[in-house]
Amino acid sequence: MLTKRIVPCLDVKEGRVVKGINFVSLRDAGDPVELAKFYDEQGADELVLLDISASHEGKETMVEVVRTVATELSIPFTVGGGIRTVEDMKRLLRAGADKVSLNTSALDQPELIREGAEFFGSQCIVVAIDAKWNGSSWDVYTHGGRRKTEWDAVEWAKRSTKLGAGELLLTSMDKDGSKDGFDIALTKAVRDAVDVPVIASGGAGKLADFAEVFREADADAALAASVFHYKETSVAEVKGFLKAEGVNVR
Repeated sequence: MLTKRIVPCLDVKEGRVVKGINFVSLRDAGDPVELAKFYDEQGADELVLLDISASHEGKETMVEVVRTVATELSIPFTVGGGIRTVEDMKRLLRAGADKVSLNTSALDQPELIREGAEFFGSQCIVVAIDAKWNGSSWDVYTHGGRRKTEWDAVEWAKRSTKLGAGELLLTSMDKDGSKDGFDIALTKAVRDAVDVPVIASGGAGKLADFAEVFREADADAALAASVFHYKETSVAEVKGFLKAEGVNVR
């Protein structure tokens, strides 16, 4: 049986980690290199760094952040945000990232998923899906949750894996920053539809939330940010709880 992964997420803006609620109201949460080292030492299985900087200068800063983080970590990490070309992927992977995450650009040009998978291998390509409940299904959003697309989240999950995505990072916009639990229905619907690992994101607030998303939705990994950044719980505490609950973690 594959072990379940605990994945802290660092949203990086102009070289600093920030965190918000429902994709807005950002506040500073620390230095990305220091936080990355901290989570590595705590036993995180992987890290995700999402560049939410809008400027070109921010992109250059992010490459430097990736380069520095890579020298400090012993665990794999994924980098996303503003990746629009295979050349962008190449720069980040060469700087030391293990995987790249595509979101808006994958929806704008789906062939980018295939190109990346063919060039670097599917294991390097993560497609991030930001999904919001519309009353009957989940809509996919782009541009940091600001723009609704015509895609249904489950259909887009299936399409992106057919194009070559090796993993999906699935964020519930309804649950993001709420700390009232992961979106079990969304995660299960996508998990049942694809054959690649699914990382559940959005809503982690207490230890039981992690056990629930693994048991009820069969997520392969659970991602969290604010509960770790603001020391409400720790990776080590989450893993200890999961082991006691009989969930297979490293």
